[in-house]
Amino acid sequence: MFNFSSDMQSSPKYPSASLIRFAQALMEKAGLPPDRAEVVAETLVEADLMGHSTHGLELLPAYLKSLASGEMERSGDPLVLNDTGSTLTWDGRYLPGPWLVHQAIDQALDRIEQYPVVTAAIRCSHHIGCLAAYPERATKEGLLMLLSCSDPRNATVAPFGGVDGVYSPNPIAVGIPTGKEPIIIDISASTTANGLVARTQKEGGQLPHPWLMEKTGQLTTEPSAMFADPPATILPLGGLDAGYKGFALGLLVEALTSGLAGYGRADQPDKWGASVFLQLINPEAFGGKEGMMRQMDFLVNRSLESDSLPGGEPVRLPGSRALRLRDHQRKNGVQLYPTVEPALRRVGEHYGVDFPEGGE
Repeated sequence: MFNFSSDMQSSPKYPSASLIRFAQALMEKAGLPPDRAEVVAETLVEADLMGHSTHGLELLPAYLKSLASGEMERSGDPLVLNDTGSTLTWDGRYLPGPWLVHQAIDQALDRIEQYPVVTAAIRCSHHIGCLAAYPERATKEGLLMLLSCSDPRNATVAPFGGVDGVYSPNPIAVGIPTGKEPIIIDISASTTANGLVARTQKEGGQLPHPWLMEKTGQLTTEPSAMFADPPATILPLGGLDAGYKGFALGLLVEALTSGLAGYGRADQPDKWGASVFLQLINPEAFGGKEGMMRQMDFLVNRSLESDSLPGGEPVRLPGSRALRLRDHQRKNGVQLYPTVEPALRRVGEHYGVDFPEGGE
């Protein structure tokens, strides 16, 4: 049903609540206040529930390392740089990214009745995790959400026609309400993400497609090429054929995130972090929620009714597989990617927190 690999099919299943408690306890041991640790833990586990395993609990050891080194701030609030009512600009002070994003969503939801479009830009956030974990908060209220981020320290994606890394994979997430389940879009402006390349390199594997480009212009599936000297770069979305489109999207994300926040690559930050763009849109202030639902439901139905390719699977909407997988794993337990459990056990032992028991 969910196309688990053979390793995943035989791996233990863990109650999502137990994984959240485990992650929260570790971050509290590392000095993060309980309310913030809970938000980060829930966001990471939500990513695993939805199948985004490179941006789920696999990130927890790195987050703990950032807390220990001081690269992730434990306490305090973001600095308000600008607030016009319908717009917010914060300096996140490298506070936990998931907590900052949820704080911004809280602010936007509080203001959406007065301001039909509420937009937030956050500079100097720590890493915000999986973008797909956020939009449903808006769609449940009948709202549209746009969310994007860039990492001003990271430059692993080459511009179309170039071979040098200039910007980061720059994901874009969208939540669109419909009459049934929401459409949840989470794509990057590059052919792949840094996390997948790093994981594949550690496992000694090959990328499924030639997504990397060496300094000579040669394409490769070898992930270690990105860690060579000089490093290979990730192609923009569309590759050599239509990568000008991915390059354009990458520039758009840079403008929405670091551009609007007024801080980014030009400042040469030395910390792992994110510039964030968040926008909530109330359809009631435009053609009305009913009108939007009517249009989206028509499009959804026509898409799902489309004849599939010969021998192919039926058409599915962005996010539908992730939502079904989340519901399945909430009921039956979360299957972690095989390399994640050993890493979590190691950090658990370091902090004196027992890893939860799994089942079949």
